[in-house]
Amino acid sequence: MRFENYIQPLDKWKYPVKNIDVAQIIPVVKKLCIDANYYVAADVLAKAQASLQSEKSPIGREIFQILIQNYELAAKWQMPLCQDTGVAVVFVELGQDVHLIGGDFEQAINEGIRQGYSEGYLRKAMVSDPVVKRENTGDNTPAIIYTEIVPGSSLKITVAPKGGGSENMSEVRMMNASDGLESVKDFIVDCVRRAGGRPCPPVVVGVGLGGNFEQSALLAKKALLRPLSEKNPEPFWADVEQELVERINRLGIGPQGLGGSTTTWAVSIIYKPCHIASMPVAVNLDCHCHRHETAIIE
Repeated sequence: MRFENYIQPLDKWKYPVKNIDVAQIIPVVKKLCIDANYYVAADVLAKAQASLQSEKSPIGREIFQILIQNYELAAKWQMPLCQDTGVAVVFVELGQDVHLIGGDFEQAINEGIRQGYSEGYLRKAMVSDPVVKRENTGDNTPAIIYTEIVPGSSLKITVAPKGGGSENMSEVRMMNASDGLESVKDFIVDCVRRAGGRPCPPVVVGVGLGGNFEQSALLAKKALLRPLSEKNPEPFWADVEQELVERINRLGIGPQGLGGSTTTWAVSIIYKPCHIASMPVAVNLDCHCHRHETAIIE
């Protein structure tokens, strides 16, 4: 039988395809930028309210009162939670049955960022040259975009504004395979200790284990997206995370670095397989605002 006999017109395969015009993406991303910077998430507010009761330091309790008031006023007056409205980090889960039409996908995301940061009166933080000229791009673009192809016919977009204070305190270490779990835990705790008050604690600690150099850093960033109310689905790692929370809080750095019993609200770990000779460990710290918003286009 000739090879051509195996070929059939595409319409006979009847694959379900969902067309999404990239023009739909722009207002969605715009709103995500504004909402993430104006409105604190419910799980963050719950942590702050609980910490107001549990914090041992009088100064620490006063700081939590101020933070909660700041969250409430930002929502009431529709103003940014923090003057550093961050680099726009965008996570995209693109359903494999989605067909994007009408233009360039990443240009649409960047247009949403541009509109959100302009119309939301959010500080523009991106510079075009990281070393020499360091001129502001004027609209907080380009966004940092990570796209993952997943099953389904929808488009999930998460915008996670990331400020410089916490990002600058993040680290990657390529450990030896023989270093073991205790060395990993010591490194994570020491990252927070060295950071002190600069990432605006209470921090959320994202940890990426395994993969390779760059994947471990991305895993640490993605780990920050897990809700603060959720534990690691694997009991072993849930116990490790709780141990790390307790160790970090014993450092005494406290709210905003002014001393106290609450230095972190959560440690979130994601791991992937890695090379037999390697053990990459990445730590990505997030500030108390812990900003990210998600929308789904169907």
